[in-house]
Amino acid sequence: MTSAGIAAQQRALAGRLTDPLIFVCFFVSGFCSLLYEVLWTRLAFAHFGIITPVLSLVVSVFMLGLGIGSVFGGRLAAFGTRRFRISPLYLYAAAEGCVAIGAFVVPNLFNWTAMLLVQAGAASSAAFLILSAACIVVALLPWCVAMGATIPLMMAFVRGVNPDSRQSFSFLYSANVFGAATGAVLTAMVLIELFGLRGTYTLAAAGNVAIAMIAIGLGISVPSSRPLQGATVVESGTTSAQGSGWARVVLFITGFSSVGMEVCWARDFTFVLLTTIYAFALILATYLIATYVGSSLYRSAISRNPKLSVQGAVAWLFPLSLLPVIFGDPRTDHSVLQTLLSIVPLCGVLGYLTPGLVDRFGKGDAVSAGRLYALNILGAILGPLVAGYILLPLVGIRWAMILLAFPLLAALILIERRDVRRRFVAMTAAVLTAAVAIFFSRAYDDGSLYSRPVEVRRDYGASVVAYGTGLSKQLLVNAIHITALGNMDVKVMAHLPMVLRGHARHALAICFGMGTTFRSLSTWGVDTTAVDLSPSVIESFGFFYRDAPTILANSGEHTVADDGRRYLMRTDERFDVVTLDPPPPVEAAGSSLLYSEQFYDIVKKRLAPGGILAQWLPTTEPRITQSVALALKDSFRYVLAFKGNVGWHFIASAAPLVIPNANEFVGRMPTAARKDLIEWAGGEGPEAEAHDILSSQMPFAPLLPPPDSNVPALSDDRPYNEYFLLRRTFHFGS
Repeated sequence: MTSAGIAAQQRALAGRLTDPLIFVCFFVSGFCSLLYEVLWTRLAFAHFGIITPVLSLVVSVFMLGLGIGSVFGGRLAAFGTRRFRISPLYLYAAAEGCVAIGAFVVPNLFNWTAMLLVQAGAASSAAFLILSAACIVVALLPWCVAMGATIPLMMAFVRGVNPDSRQSFSFLYSANVFGAATGAVLTAMVLIELFGLRGTYTLAAAGNVAIAMIAIGLGISVPSSRPLQGATVVESGTTSAQGSGWARVVLFITGFSSVGMEVCWARDFTFVLLTTIYAFALILATYLIATYVGSSLYRSAISRNPKLSVQGAVAWLFPLSLLPVIFGDPRTDHSVLQTLLSIVPLCGVLGYLTPGLVDRFGKGDAVSAGRLYALNILGAILGPLVAGYILLPLVGIRWAMILLAFPLLAALILIERRDVRRRFVAMTAAVLTAAVAIFFSRAYDDGSLYSRPVEVRRDYGASVVAYGTGLSKQLLVNAIHITALGNMDVKVMAHLPMVLRGHARHALAICFGMGTTFRSLSTWGVDTTAVDLSPSVIESFGFFYRDAPTILANSGEHTVADDGRRYLMRTDERFDVVTLDPPPPVEAAGSSLLYSEQFYDIVKKRLAPGGILAQWLPTTEPRITQSVALALKDSFRYVLAFKGNVGWHFIASAAPLVIPNANEFVGRMPTAARKDLIEWAGGEGPEAEAHDILSSQMPFAPLLPPPDSNVPALSDDRPYNEYFLLRRTFHFGS
């Protein structure tokens, strides 16, 4: 047998031995990477605030690290092989081991830097954000670079084993995306509910360590540092440069538009999927599963035709990208399935196109493929920033998605020059879908869908709709009904703790809503600060109350657009009363950070001596009520419970709480506060209202979990209210 035949047999044998293991490695790697993205975002929210800039920072640093690793991973493999004769597999194992270390370093870095920020004293929102950004970059970037380097490092190994390999990127990409899709489902649906955040990132770290051990074993058995039968490691990255200009443009555009649209989908689909943690998980899982299916179809097609061109797939990106606009119209008979299926065709084509372009023009070279993929990642960094900070605030959901689709139309015009028939069909589809999207479709933030009068405001975090008349006025935030006028619970949140505290000078209202609690607090003549995530929510105050301009003009009344937890971390003010009403539903994503033991610790540091926390918990699953009540009991020495019209009012303090009678209650109130108390009373006097409030008190102990219960105190690590699927579906832990 000739030396060429022997080499071919060796490569075939190596492939049969290594391909399944490599697929497993990249499946687990993708699985773990998705876990880290979710967990690190969650940890960043807890330490630096649930604000859009923090989310953008985490996602951008994550993607930036992937891009840097993608660019330099191939060069590192070439350098290590040439200079030190180190197999790229050992470098790959080192990268995975580095990520495993990061699993434990990141939470500790976040804890340490957050404590430093708190100890630094009062800071403006901008200063706090700049310092937070530095902390996030330092904490996350090294491990994300290591993640990004894994694909080019493994490609270098595959090229060393088989110099004829041209489709290694798509093989690794498919396995990685499949793992990420599985991670998206299991993280939200199973892992965090079972193991909490700490247990989940420990599991991810174990996965990285297992991958590293597999890679080391492969490196020993298949040492690509001594290439089989004359195989060479490609270093220059020049073999694929010719003719790749249009591919680079398309890769950047698809990354930019698709991930920018993902931001829009997350906001647009709330009217169907709501705002629970499972909503975004479903969108992300659908995106990744469809991408995996597309990449698998590409792998199948390329196995039959190695010279396959994927150029034709570009023609369908623009019309498919508008399907979510058309089928997401709230006036249609929409469903969860219809909503999610609307993004499947686009994601499937992207999954087919992206690895196809990198395979064709990277030609199995780790350096060239890394550069190409980095352009796609660069687009994925910029797209969400443009969508979140420019398009959504300025033009709304529907137009944001349409404008993000137009770069895909430019790609169609750029690519489809030769095949006249295909170009005609694609352009016809583009014109028809664009016409429907522009002239007929609507999104829920379109004012024409609501009874007048109506005001629509948008910002980087929310689309806010205020509409209706009289006590029928409604407030919607990201399609979720927040509150309506006439709800006495939001007035009780102000007057009850103010009466119990006595002689208060400074109050804080977290979560603004219609501004009712803030307005009621202002009648006490104390300095009052109100905090809400969305500036648009605060700006809607005047729609609901005619006296809003007068209240806001008072030097003692202040509104702040910020996350309430973050505000408490960055201020050094002390408050006599803190009222808290997280936006519904109780299970909303991120809401646990305003119900947790760690949050209550922050509140206690900002309460003046004898200060009171008043928290309203709307009616919810009994076990969630028990979890919140247990967290309050573990955090405060004295806790009282009052039954509201909807849910519970909890009054918590480090000092004893003495309950007055109805006459004493009213006697402690200023005249303006008495008038506010009976504003919606239908003719009843303040004493009657006070009696109704006081008579609603009940023993706190029955709200706690039974002694033999496994309901935990709600904490940052165990966000019990947000993750509920297993216990509600399978009665797990009940």
